[in-house]
Amino acid sequence: MCGIVGYVGQRNVVPIILEGLRRLEYRGYDSAGLVYVHQGKLEKYRAQGKLLRLEERLDAVRNLDSHIGLGHTRWATHGAPSEANAHPHSDCTGDLVVVHNGIIENYNALREELKGRGHLFRSETDTEVLAHLIEEELKDDLVMAVRRALKKVQGSYAIGVLWAGAPEMLVAARNQSPLVLGIQDGAGCLLASDVPALLPYTNQVVFLEDGELAVLRQGDWQVMSIAGGRKVKKEVQRIEWNAAMAEKAGYKHFMLKEIFEQPQAILNTFRGRLDPATGRVSLPEITLSAAELKKISRISLVACGTSWHAALVAKYWLEKWVGIPVEVDIASEFRYRRLLLDETVLVVPISQSGETADTLAGLRLAKKMGAKVIAICNVLGSTITRESHGTIYTHAGPEIGVASTKAFTCQLTAFLLFTLYLGELKKTIPAKERKALARALVELPALLTQELPRLQEEARRIADLFARSRDFLYLGRGCNFPIALEGALKLKEISYIHAEGYAAGELKHGPIALIDREMPVLALAPQDSVYEKVISNVEEVKARNGRIILLANTGDRNCRRIAEEVIFLPATCEDLNPILFVLPLQLLAYEIATLRGCDVDQPRNLAKSVTVE
Repeated sequence: MCGIVGYVGQRNVVPIILEGLRRLEYRGYDSAGLVYVHQGKLEKYRAQGKLLRLEERLDAVRNLDSHIGLGHTRWATHGAPSEANAHPHSDCTGDLVVVHNGIIENYNALREELKGRGHLFRSETDTEVLAHLIEEELKDDLVMAVRRALKKVQGSYAIGVLWAGAPEMLVAARNQSPLVLGIQDGAGCLLASDVPALLPYTNQVVFLEDGELAVLRQGDWQVMSIAGGRKVKKEVQRIEWNAAMAEKAGYKHFMLKEIFEQPQAILNTFRGRLDPATGRVSLPEITLSAAELKKISRISLVACGTSWHAALVAKYWLEKWVGIPVEVDIASEFRYRRLLLDETVLVVPISQSGETADTLAGLRLAKKMGAKVIAICNVLGSTITRESHGTIYTHAGPEIGVASTKAFTCQLTAFLLFTLYLGELKKTIPAKERKALARALVELPALLTQELPRLQEEARRIADLFARSRDFLYLGRGCNFPIALEGALKLKEISYIHAEGYAAGELKHGPIALIDREMPVLALAPQDSVYEKVISNVEEVKARNGRIILLANTGDRNCRRIAEEVIFLPATCEDLNPILFVLPLQLLAYEIATLRGCDVDQPRNLAKSVTVE
């Protein structure tokens, strides 16, 4: 949540900051702001609403001769979205500014203390206390002032600090909120909340750890500990993504582009790891030994939102093919119950960004209790990957649309690889079945590529009929029940239609009371082991005059009799149905949201990376 960009170097700063903010706007778009140094003074611009509002105010200064600055795009926590609450925030003098991502938990007490000492506050935010704390500590050493101020702070933060008294230097610091440096080999340095903001300018990055502070100058950078000021040696990493991967490439929205990128992203996730001839999987990123993995008696999957739905699907696979008990926890609940964890439990945190605050907190608690941890994540070098005993990386590439699509199907792909890997290790999956699953997975990208254009047309046709509905029910059974949850979530996120996903067998235990001619009911009905059960549940809806949309396998003549609308999908291996059947649900949500005039890529009140609890 919230996007930070900073630059010091040889180029004009305003275009660089604006481009970086544009690439981070998925992290928050309640307001935006920018500050730079010109003729020894700080020039600050802020605007409520999306970045475009700020850009309009900056048209006259885009090419101004300034080479250092900070920018911020906000997802509101403390204080309503407004220009007064937009970052950067200043101290009393106006000569020092701070941008911040995170939450200062003791801000109220600090604010009252500072007001008692004469400080004037101009916003409702928790961030502004940081500017005044640094002001109190500042004499002539900005780094020391920032370090001393942060020692008084409780909570999470990624900050950038700029002072007119040191106009050649940016100071950045991190605690429980992501921050990454971009290195330009003497030509300049950047900082950002996420890698996409850096990619137009460099692919050489340094990830800050919690408790670290960075000092950036045009031709130099250094990292030290906040607590003691000790210099920290950091490794410069090379990111393989490029800036073009985060562009729309002719699609109307990032979300649509990312839906159509799924075949390639899935291929990238299993390529080089899966031998289709034998079904054997190689996962060298896992540092746990075979002996350690064989001792695992239970698996605990920990995630939020869409990643939680991927974990629910994985539970079916792991229990079926590995024969091991699997628990699935919402990360925000995981650490607030009595956990029964030890060295025989494997905890798997799942996060697209690798910075999800609740998931990260669960990971840390699990490690403290002795559990082994293997992450599933999309971002190389993110905090969750660094703190785990190994990572199965998804290779989805940058995902800009706030509603996750390709990250989800790549997480499912990674889980299927992990299932095959553990099944072979524990000798619980017959070689014939392993080969069949591997062969079906290898064939899947081509199948998805073939089907996506047709599925979009089908989704558009059905969206025309149901775009004005107020409510939706999604039904599924077995490993398709989590896909019903995911389909409902996608519709809620981007169209603002109330939608709920249910296990189809639960319909008669309450939700059936909602059925009438105004309530569309979408059911997933592939011809799998629970097909007859799903059809029976759909018949219950039909008997009560519900409007039924079915997702079914090609050739299923029974569905035409029952449903008002049917989307047919080709038959594949039963275990791969979740990956195939989620595609039309993503497209239906997209087409309905488009018809309703919603902002598909930046839905209201949401942010891509949730880095606060």
